[in-house]
Amino acid sequence: MKVLVAGGTGFIGTALCTELHDRGHEVTALSRDPRGTDLPAGVERARGDVSAYDSIAETVAGHDAVVNLVSLSPLYQPRGGADHETVHLGGTANLVRAAEDGDVERFIQLSALGADPDGDTDYIRAKGNAEAVVRDSHLEWTIFRPSVVFGDGGEFLEFTKQLTTPYVTGLPGGGKTRFQPIWVGDLVPMIADALEDPTHVGEIYEIAGPQIVTLADATELAYEAEGKSVSIVSIPMPLAKLGLTAADSVPFVPFGSDQARSLELNNTVVTNDVTAFGRSEDDLLTLGSYLGVDADSKLEARRQSA
Repeated sequence: MKVLVAGGTGFIGTALCTELHDRGHEVTALSRDPRGTDLPAGVERARGDVSAYDSIAETVAGHDAVVNLVSLSPLYQPRGGADHETVHLGGTANLVRAAEDGDVERFIQLSALGADPDGDTDYIRAKGNAEAVVRDSHLEWTIFRPSVVFGDGGEFLEFTKQLTTPYVTGLPGGGKTRFQPIWVGDLVPMIADALEDPTHVGEIYEIAGPQIVTLADATELAYEAEGKSVSIVSIPMPLAKLGLTAADSVPFVPFGSDQARSLELNNTVVTNDVTAFGRSEDDLLTLGSYLGVDADSKLEARRQSA
């Protein structure tokens, strides 16, 4: 199968290109700057910006499948003139149009848990509207809604450390926001399976890891992996929102009002659709195991002291 991975040089994209190449597919990684990324020798690289249709149409044409991984992080304020609507909604619309014009059959959309056109953040609204574009297309589509994804090169753990300091740190609402992080090495084989198995066409999958952790939990685990301790001081959410909203206009501060709103939203699933790919939560890597930390005892101690 000839597969174009839009965002193929990113954190998830690099892992997916490698997985698809190892399975024997002809893979092209599409990116605004495809240089310098550690991809297998057999993976082609193509330059293109999904927000500009003419820059991607010719590259998309003739592929059997497109996987759209292009995304702005919900954890940080967009920079460089980019915004969620342009990248997520406009970029998806351009990829769908190019796929339809270029006789592509399969389309995989990486969305997000909670994606909703009427959602509380710019990111969630743009992801929800982008899903509608994919569902309304004539393509054989599959949509993934993952929780936060962790792994080498991922942003989640780095985000916790940028938001905090070791030893003593404040967190909005005491860091009670709940996540169900999934390892990139568990997610990408499911995306590859969805491409290869037509039974996944027309399905929306909510995908998460085996363990629910709060932001405070993740912060403690990240620092413990470095041999450091941390005590969490709760910052009242209204005060945190006020401060982060004020930071919207400060260029060097990576967080803003959208991030404040996102910290009021849990990022967990009701039903984990990993079972659609023959997996159970017991098969998946936990955040603690990835970090080499005994997370079970630490999380249990935190639950009992809460």
